[in-house]
Formats: sequence, C-alpha cells, structure tokens
Amino acid sequence: MKALRQTSPLRQRMIDDMTLRNLSPQTRENYVYHVARFAKYFSRSPEVLGREEIRTYQLFLIHVRHVSWAYFNQTVCALRFLYRNTLKKEWAVEHLPFPKKPKKLPVVLSVDEVAQFFTSVTNIKHRAMLMTAYSAGLRTSEVTHLRVKDIDSHRMLIHIQQGKGRKDRYVMLSPTLLELLRAYWKAERPNHWLFPGQDPAQPITVSSVQQACKRAATNSGISKQVSVRTLRHSFATHLLESGTNVRIIQMLLGHRSLLTTARYTHVSAETINSTTSPLDLLKSDRGQST
Repeated sequence: MKALRQTSPLRQRMIDDMTLRNLSPQTRENYVYHVARFAKYFSRSPEVLGREEIRTYQLFLIHVRHVSWAYFNQTVCALRFLYRNTLKKEWAVEHLPFPKKPKKLPVVLSVDEVAQFFTSVTNIKHRAMLMTAYSAGLRTSEVTHLRVKDIDSHRMLIHIQQGKGRKDRYVMLSPTLLELLRAYWKAERPNHWLFPGQDPAQPITVSSVQQACKRAATNSGISKQVSVRTLRHSFATHLLESGTNVRIIQMLLGHRSLLTTARYTHVSAETINSTTSPLDLLKSDRGQST
C-alpha cells in the first residue's frame, strides 16, 4: 500500500496522467481506489506486481468477492490505465471472461407516484433539489454542482456544466420549478452554489442528496425503490409517454448513444399499451380449429 498513500510518487503520477487525459474527477477517484485495493490485496506496490498477480486478483473478485460486473470492469480499467499509461508496460491487462451484465429495466414512478413523493418532502431545500432532478432529468452530481447563475429565468433554461463525459448542455426550466426555486432562494439565500453544503463554499454532497431522497421515499409510502436515478428515469419515461421525440430526450439527458435512451421505450406504459397484440388481430369469426 505504501506506493498508493497520499504522499506516494506513484499515486501522484497516476493522478497527473489521468488529469492530462481529461478523465473526470470521479473517474480519477475510482481508479485510485481500485488500484489501492489491488495493492492492499498483495501488500505490495503495483510497481512490483505483474500479469499473474492481476489475473489472481481478478479471479479473487469473481469467485471469492462475487463483485458486480460494473465493479469488476472498473477494476480492470483502472489497472489497465495504471500499467499502460503510468508504468508504461508493453503487455496488456487482459479482461477475464465475466458473466454478462444483466440487463435490468429501470424503476419508473407513475405521474401520481411522483406527486405523492414530492408531497412527502417538507424541507424546502430538499424539495427544490429533488424537484430539480425530476423536472430536468438530472444526475445527482449535476444537481449538486448547479450554481445560482446556471438558472436562466429569461430564457427558461438550466445550464448543466461539465456533466457526464465533461459535456455542457442546456435543459428546460419548468415554470413550476422556477417558482419553487425563487421561494427557496428567498428562504436560504444561496450565493454561489445553488445547493451549498454545510460549508457554503462547497456544494452539497452527493450522499446528502441521496439520503434526502431516501427519507422522502420512506415517508411517501411508495413501495418501489426510489432514488435520484429513479426520478431521472421517470422524467425520461414520462416525456416519451407524452409524445416527445426520443432524440430530444437523448439531448436532454446528455446521452452519447441513442440506444441508451431507447431503453425507455421498454418501460413506457403508453408505448406498450398502444401496441396491439397479434391475438386481437385474429378474426373473431374464424372460431377454434377442430
């Protein structure tokens, strides 16, 4: 672990390499975490470890830890970056076969359930945060990093700066949300960050937003698992059900691929219910075959 402590030259060199390649702060943090776990497993610096140790660690993650596909894949990506870019090893970090990531449909609330959810949020700051997430389909990190000046009431837009993939985008500003944000601003008087943390110089943390959402879900009595991501999924699905073009939804969500956005067609009740079953196409006078 020595080589991955905060004062470690190797750790700093890896962080510098990731910064130069414009990796997001969250990715940099995740990569350092996974490399540190790898080093801790062998109690040695990654500089003295090689392909056999990487393979051993991958097998440990699969057969002993039973980690998720996402965790395993991120570990491989972190080690691949370390050895390829920082340690300049010519050999590649192989990706051992791993069970296919299960394709689960996102949890979506109905419009009535969304209303029920927001009714349970009494704290005006929490209500403003969560309603912003739903009304604009934002990721949790995008909500936390909103600044007061990102709310453009003249053009009725919200400016999302450096979202996932380090991309900027604009999303609509709901008149209902604007009314709430104005009431929130009068009550809390945020200065720079729209939703500041305990230290006003810093934005509220992702975990704080998630905890507020969890409390609201419990108080609402909704049986579904509700998270900020659920609000984002519901935003996209409700837009699709109201007839919004899927490419516009893609742009609003900040998706790189249309395929990612298209999955909401699988959970849209309107899309499914408007599709006629082939059973109903059968002629009623044909009768049953004898």
